[in-house]
Parts: sequence; structure tokens; C-alpha cells
Amino acid sequence: MMQKKMKMIWSLAEEMICSWGQHQRYIHCISGFHHHKHCNALLFSHNFWMPNNHIKQNGHFLHDKPPKHPPSALGFSEQESIPSGQIQNPNLQCPEANEEHEHAALDAETIYKIINTHSPSEPSMVPSLMQSGVAFTSDVVERVLKRSRYSHGNGLRALQFFFWVGRQPGYSHTSEAYNQMLFILARMRKFDRAWELLWEMHRNDVNLITHKTIQIVLARIAKMCSLIETIEAFEKFKNYIGVLDTEAFNALLRALCQERNMEDARTVYHQLKSRFKPDTQTFNILLSGWKTIEEARSFYDEMIQLGCHPDIVTYNTLLDALCKGMEMREAFKIVDEMRENECYPDVKTYTILIGGLGLIGQHDRACKLLKEMTEYGCYPDAAVYNAIIKNFCMARKLSEGYRFLDEMVKAGIDPNPNTYNNFIRYYCRSSNSEEAWNVHQRMIRTGCLPHTQMCMLLMKLFCQRDKLDLALQLWGDMVQKGYGSYSLVLDILMDALCDNGKLDEAEKCFLETIEKGHKPSSFSYKRLRVLLELAKKHDVIQALSEKMRSIEYL
Repeated sequence: MMQKKMKMIWSLAEEMICSWGQHQRYIHCISGFHHHKHCNALLFSHNFWMPNNHIKQNGHFLHDKPPKHPPSALGFSEQESIPSGQIQNPNLQCPEANEEHEHAALDAETIYKIINTHSPSEPSMVPSLMQSGVAFTSDVVERVLKRSRYSHGNGLRALQFFFWVGRQPGYSHTSEAYNQMLFILARMRKFDRAWELLWEMHRNDVNLITHKTIQIVLARIAKMCSLIETIEAFEKFKNYIGVLDTEAFNALLRALCQERNMEDARTVYHQLKSRFKPDTQTFNILLSGWKTIEEARSFYDEMIQLGCHPDIVTYNTLLDALCKGMEMREAFKIVDEMRENECYPDVKTYTILIGGLGLIGQHDRACKLLKEMTEYGCYPDAAVYNAIIKNFCMARKLSEGYRFLDEMVKAGIDPNPNTYNNFIRYYCRSSNSEEAWNVHQRMIRTGCLPHTQMCMLLMKLFCQRDKLDLALQLWGDMVQKGYGSYSLVLDILMDALCDNGKLDEAEKCFLETIEKGHKPSSFSYKRLRVLLELAKKHDVIQALSEKMRSIEYL
């Protein structure tokens, strides 16, 4: 009888999970059964959210006396409860959500390939876009622009697509779509066009310009221009949003921290803090990057004196400074302080602590933390596994690193470029080009595309080891699949090809860069030109010069 009841409950719960969505799951229809261990396993294995008065674990309500756990590496006592908000597993999704996600991803990839198939001098891409059969939803357009951003796609073609799709009936750009396009333009140093786009956002709806928008624009200006020009750009935003508030001030500080240095950010903070009321986020931004924990503590004390209360970000920032300084005893004292203030560790906290334990060689304790966090309702994500994998790669324990790579895949967590980069860095340090290439191929097979930094690491390794066959294969993959910055990687490849007299291959790679809408650097052009002059290929030099001029307008 009980077995039949449990089968019915299981079927009903599965149906509810898929139809009601991740945040609308209630169990009052089976509340009479949730003392049963099988039902308990079902609820928590499927990220089943319940109102607090229904959350029960091993016979105890979580807001009453919780179940006993083994001693915690974080020092949790058995009497302390777990915040109910942490009882969720973000790695589990409904099949419908996965199907919709995959469909949008495929559509975005189709459009990205159309955008980057032709050079700007070739016929319009509009017929191909109209014949693609893709429904241009906000999700698809955002994915296309993000793909162009992170894969260093053809920026001007992306802008043409952006304007074209913005004119389609029933579609209007979201703030996120504008933000992605602004990043692409600013990276190309097309600041005039970026300001024009900002004015369009202001005309259409001033609410499209968010504090994230401000940070994106200021970060690119801070990276490529002077500090004074960055401040001037910040003040210019008054013309677009009316009033610069504390959140806008925080966007400026974050941009300076990311793209310049902490000293500039703190200088600006002291210069402008009388105009803006600093809040907890202000101090969280500035708290990172201190050279010593004493300096960070002093700044933390100033935060308290101004009436700003520390939050999880504040504590995690302090922990990060301590763990990077390998002061783990002090780090765990911070965790105790968090607990006393009812600020519970989150996934970021565990990631920081695991990384810190790896720096001092306490890999067993780091693994214990990974196991423990799930017991306390905090599920590991890719960053947590990356920290564990990085620990073992740094310790030259590759088999353990691969074991955790397999474990994260089984847990439904997709490895990202940073995951594989841990292995790539190890093989680059040990000059093992074959194994580095194997990792790259494994990435490609799983649909995970390398970022520019990884492409440069691999290209440098292959060229230094005289593995030009692998170097050219890597370049071919980049061109075919559309990832990495062609201009930056070409500089490394061109140097090796020219040194080895591979003129035909050098010319081919150079032209492919231009055809993809990227302008090769003057370094690559000069190296190739010298080789062409020695070969007396003056007609080729003339053709390349014209192509370089034709791409200037990008």
C-alpha cells in the first residue's frame, strides 16, 4: 500500500516540478507524507521549494531545532539552523526550460554565423537574416550580441544587425541588448558612436540607461583613456540620466577598480564622497585590493563608523584578502563573526575558502568544505569546482583535478573556459603541447569555446615548441568556430610563421583576420610586409595595403 502511495506521490511531484516552475512549488497536497525518507529525498533532490511552515528535514522544521550534522569545517554548531533560502539546487532545471534554452542558443549561433560570414565589403546580410527562420526575441538578440562580444566578432556587422533587428515589427531592444552593443563599440574605441547610442536610449526610454550601462561605458573609457577623461565622461552622463546618484558613483568606482587601479579609485572616492553618500556597496567596491589586511580592516572600521552595515559581499571581500594572504586562521574567525551577525556563508564564501586552503596545501580540508556545503543547503557551482580543480593542478595532482571535473559534469554543472584553463596553464608551465591540445579538443567537443587568454597561451606554447601544425590547427578552429581575438592571437602566430619562412600560411592567416572584420596590428603587417618584399611580391603588398585601408572605417 505504502509503495503504491509513494509511486503516486512521485508521479504527482514530478508533474508539479515541470509545470509550476522553479519558484512556485508547494507541497500542501502531500504534506501528510513528507516525514517519509523517500519523499524527503525527492523534495530536496529536485530543488523543491516549500514555505517555511512546510520545510521539514528528518522530522524537524528548519526554523525550529534542525537536524544534527557532523562537526563543520566552518565551525557551525549543531544547534544553528540553516536559512531556508539556501535550500535550493540551482543546477536542476525543468526539461521545458532546458529545451527553450537550447533552442534560443541554436538560433543565436545561426545568426552569429550569418553576421560573421561575410566581410563588410560584401553584399548585405539582411536577406540571409530574413531567410534564417529565426524568431528575433529579446533572448535571442541578447545572446547574439553576447556571442559577438565574448568571441570578438565583427563589431561593425554586429552594429548593422543591431540597427536592422531594432526596426523589426513587434521587437524593441532591451537595456541588456543596448549594454552589449555599447561594450562592443567602446572596445573598438568608437566612443562617438557609443554616445550616439546612449542618446538613442535616452530618447526612447531613459530607464534603458541603468547603472550597469554607466559602468560598461566608463570601464572601457577608463581602460583606454586618462583618469581625467574618465571623470569627464562620468559627469557627461548627467545629460543622459539627469541626476548622478550614489549608485552612479559606485559604477564609476567599480569601473576604475576593474580597468585602472585601486589607487585611482580611492583618490576619486575621497575627491567626490562629499557629493555622494557612500553606502555599503561603495565600501565593498573599495575594500578589495588593499595590500595588507591591516589597511583593509582600517577601511572596514571607517565603513562601520559611517553607519554602513557589512553584508555578505563585505565579508567575502575581507575573506578574499585574508585567503590570498594565506591567513586562514583569521579567515575562519571572520566566518564566526558572520555567523554571530546572522550573515550566513554563501557559494562565494566557500569558493574563497577552498581557494585559500589550496594555497596552504590543505587539500583534504578543502574537499571537506565542498562536501559540507551541500549538507548546509548551499550547492556548489562551477566556480567552486574550479577552485578545487585549480588547487590540484597547482599541486601537480592532475588525476584528482580530472576526478573533480568528471564529478561536476555528473552533478549537472557545465565546465566553463576557466575550468579547462586550470589544466591548460599546468601543461603550458610543463611545456606539454600534446596534452594542452587534448584539453583544447575536449573543450571544443563539449561546446565550450576558449577565451582569448587561453588562445594566446596555447598559441604561445605551440610556437615556442615549434609545433606549427598545432598552431595552425588552433587558428583554423578559431576562424571556423568564431572565438578569441584574431588580432591578438595573430601577432603570436605571425611571429612564428615569419621566423620559419612560412610566407603562404602567414599571408592566408592575415587575410582571414581582415575577412572576419578585424584589423591586424601594425606589428603583424610590418612582419608580413618584410617577408613579402624579400620574396619580391609587390603586387601582394599592394593588395594587402588596400585591404588594410578598407578596414580603417571599422
